[in-house]
Amino acid sequence: MMVAYSFKKYFAPQIEDGSKTHTIRAGRRRHAHPGEVLQLFTGMRTVHCRKIIPDPVCIAVLPIVIMSTELIDAGIAYIEINGTPLHRDEIEPFAASDGFLPERLHGLAPASLIGATARETMGRFWRATNSGSRFEGVIVKWGAR
Repeated sequence: MMVAYSFKKYFAPQIEDGSKTHTIRAGRRRHAHPGEVLQLFTGMRTVHCRKIIPDPVCIAVLPIVIMSTELIDAGIAYIEINGTPLHRDEIEPFAASDGFLPERLHGLAPASLIGATARETMGRFWRATNSGSRFEGVIVKWGAR
């Protein structure tokens, strides 16, 4: 079985160059399982639909919790992956690996989403796309076929 994921167009260059190798998603009927082939698109279900890279293979699906807040500029207060909280020094590199480095998004993403750091940019994105301050979902990781 193959599972498809759609991405904002501004994440495509980072998926193409291999710097973004995971996605964070809310619960749904069925996510990929390790060993399954993934399809990664932009503009899914539109006339602008485009496959980003040749189909990678899912290597892990882990539970993730993200706490966001407007009380701090950084936006992201807490991240836990597979039951293990990230240390505060690990949140910035994680946000960068998830595609939120400001310099990679200038001219591609809406200016209102771009903060001073990857963590702040991720926080702005999360507050704009998720209701509430606590998100529980999965992180789906992939590798080359």
